[in-house]
Amino acid sequence: RHLARVEHSWTRRVFEGQSELPRLYRTQQDPDLDFNQAVADDVVVADAWDTWRGEVAHARSVYAGLDLDAPVDVNGQEAETRDIVVHLVEEYARHAGHADLLRECIDGRTGQ
Repeated sequence: RHLARVEHSWTRRVFEGQSELPRLYRTQQDPDLDFNQAVADDVVVADAWDTWRGEVAHARSVYAGLDLDAPVDVNGQEAETRDIVVHLVEEYARHAGHADLLRECIDGRTGQ
């Protein structure tokens, strides 16, 4: 859910300029809704995967037409598109590392 929210925010709200779109998995009452719902619920997990897959598919279509050297407005400041795409790669890497640590706690197997 968090990565679906990240893809949605950068792709739709920043790259496509749709800043008026409501943020995924965020409410006024629960700004961290992407982290705050039990994952033991099969419906929540299925929805999260479906949403993430949809946001990634949309992002890929948008990225295909992006000029990586083009500037983009991020909260009133100019950033380079390439820097944002690199940030997204780093975001995925961080969370993959977190998932690997959790898996290691469960099965005890360590990497090479």
